[in-house]
Amino acid sequence: MRVCKVFAIVVVTGLFVAAGRADIVILKGGQQITGDVLAEKDSKLYLDIGITVLTIERKDIQEIREAEDAEQSETADDKSDPQQAGVQASGRLYYTGQFEKATIEKCVERVSEAVVKVSSPGGMGSGFFVNEQGYLITNYHVIERETKIEVTVFIKSKDGFEKKIFKKVKIEAINPFVDLALLRIEDLEGTKPVFAALGDIDDIVVGEQVFAIGNPLGLERTVTNGVISTASRAFEGLVYLQTNADINPGNSGGPLFNLRGEVIGVTNMGYIFFGGLGFAIPVDYVKHFIDNRAAFAFDKDNPNTGYRYLQPDKRRNKNAPDLSGAKDK
Repeated sequence: MRVCKVFAIVVVTGLFVAAGRADIVILKGGQQITGDVLAEKDSKLYLDIGITVLTIERKDIQEIREAEDAEQSETADDKSDPQQAGVQASGRLYYTGQFEKATIEKCVERVSEAVVKVSSPGGMGSGFFVNEQGYLITNYHVIERETKIEVTVFIKSKDGFEKKIFKKVKIEAINPFVDLALLRIEDLEGTKPVFAALGDIDDIVVGEQVFAIGNPLGLERTVTNGVISTASRAFEGLVYLQTNADINPGNSGGPLFNLRGEVIGVTNMGYIFFGGLGFAIPVDYVKHFIDNRAAFAFDKDNPNTGYRYLQPDKRRNKNAPDLSGAKDK
């Protein structure tokens, strides 16, 4: 029996699963099946769901848990403050994650409030908070040549999400070369931002599932998903993550998450007329930029602060060079 046809049976027969210890099989697509593992082979697993036995390919399985452990873990996650789930190293502005893999739905539920809309007279993009003090990351090109910036935060409420717009936004640091900017909301007005933890570049695996949250074409809080197509695509001397998750104008500056809900990249490029070609700045560049923010500090008197390549002097002698002494070789 094919795995993709199993879920309707599971829903109908869920009440018939034997009581007591059971197992939860989490598939790579995020689906969960509860039953008793009867046997495990190198390539297949046999799961008793009560009135039938399912055969599941090993390659389709992400994780197997005991149901009691999974319930306890889920209960603990529900009761815990998501802000405490990360670890903040001494002297750093950002947090790193210590999360277990989950479904996209659960990750979105936990981290979607960390994603914001960044607006300026020149355009609009996305961004995300890295701590509760109001520091957030976006792309440099989202705020390029601008100093009047607004940040829209989406706060959960009983009826969905409420928008709150902050207009007192300070540019802390910019690095045009890697296309990153660090902003800070100067007056949070009592709001405690939900922030996203940063992942580890060494944990990124080609083929793993990822998802992006942003505001493509102004469509706020849009979620797209895909996989890591390659973890080392080179452009103009920098390395990017390539993904087939849709990345469109307005996604720029938004986070690319893994299934732990950790930021592994900052989306900044995509081919509009060629689907499945999106790119993100790897998280190690982001960490380096934040850790060395003093070196990239923004100068309010020069909004275009950044690197400049000095051009060589022009040739002073306008006459053609004398080649009479040159020998043919």
